[in-house]
Amino acid sequence: MEPLTDKQVRDSFVNASKGEVQRLNLPDLDALDWDRLDLLGWVDPKAPLAAHLVVATDDGPVGVVLRRNPSGAGPRRARMCSLCTTTHAGQGVALMVARRAGKAGRDGNTVGLDICASLQCSAYARGLLPPPAMTTAHETLSVEERVARLRRNALAFVERVRS
Repeated sequence: MEPLTDKQVRDSFVNASKGEVQRLNLPDLDALDWDRLDLLGWVDPKAPLAAHLVVATDDGPVGVVLRRNPSGAGPRRARMCSLCTTTHAGQGVALMVARRAGKAGRDGNTVGLDICASLQCSAYARGLLPPPAMTTAHETLSVEERVARLRRNALAFVERVRS
């Protein structure tokens, strides 16, 4: 992923008001290893139910504000992230819900997806984080193929939010 500035990240959000975007707590963008990111995702440390995802598209970066399930809510069984297909036990995957962009979102329409609770999907797809401590099927795809799948899944999700 190409490095983004604070302004580029804030301008990318398609499902948030200008006020919401200005109040976002961004990660330290200068400290990120952009060469190892296929998407930018973070949980707001001051509001742990708020998460954010920025995906590079042909039209430029597209950001989505997400709302995470409260801690302890939802099933405790193993679940798979819909973006990177990493399987986690317990609360390692969270249902994240995004308001749709535009009028549909203002009318209350949302899109939900099970995503790694830490939003570290790039690191899992690239093998930079050890797989979660549980029995998983052995992945036979190369790192490049896992990264391509992650990008396809992230772009499909962003398109669902934008449409």
